[in-house]
Amino acid sequence: MGVPQPFCDVIKLFRREQVYPLVSNYLSYYLCPIISLFLVLLVWICIPLLIKLYSFNLGLLFFLCCTRVGVYTLIIAGWSSNSNFSLLGGLRGVAQTISYEVSLALILLSFIFLIGGFNLLGFYYCQFYIWFILISLPLSCIWFVSCLAETNRSPFDFAEGESELVSGFNVEYRRGGFALIFLAEYASILFIRLLFSVIFLGGDLFNLSFYLKLVFVRILFIWVRGTVPRFRYDKLIYLAWREFLPYSLYCILFFMRIKLLLFSLILLI
Repeated sequence: MGVPQPFCDVIKLFRREQVYPLVSNYLSYYLCPIISLFLVLLVWICIPLLIKLYSFNLGLLFFLCCTRVGVYTLIIAGWSSNSNFSLLGGLRGVAQTISYEVSLALILLSFIFLIGGFNLLGFYYCQFYIWFILISLPLSCIWFVSCLAETNRSPFDFAEGESELVSGFNVEYRRGGFALIFLAEYASILFIRLLFSVIFLGGDLFNLSFYLKLVFVRILFIWVRGTVPRFRYDKLIYLAWREFLPYSLYCILFFMRIKLLLFSLILLI
């Protein structure tokens, strides 16, 4: 039924003859895919497993730090290939990622004020009776769109635009480097989907309903890819700075006010 096909593709990629551009920066050209995959796998530490011996109290802060560092691997991979197409794809990917990371950080900051901590377990305890997506639907939509842009998925796949950039920042990569880049990309997509489920849909990783929510988010990603056409690049950047950023700042002030009101009520009681 085609299930072993991805594994066969990986074996085929790693068995191919190694080819690299003679004018490339050899060391950074080879290290960037490895570091990129390492950073994406490192982010999975902050996932709440409800184990008392393992509790990462600064999980959200660690997630933001790793995603910031991941930008450098993208731009260095495009620059070290010494190709105009790869450099342009890297620059576009960095501009896109930085723009939407601001919205992601501000939305996370709003919920940090609400739950009172950086631990993702706080989302599980605070959503025991009601999901955050029901009380903050606009924020969840902004988070969803920002996740699409952050992971270079359609309709925001400008860093890998085949029609104008041949293949984007990875145009000069072959064999194992190509496989590692896409392993890192799809591991990041899977983590972002899981983070969306944890933040807005609640639940724990030992419950079947959590994985049903994860499948629902995955269907949304695929549905958007198949139905929405690609944006213009300038509209993508304007959407981040003119629409998402002001609304995210307003939501921070709104959640801070709610927190202060709750704290005042507790003191009065």
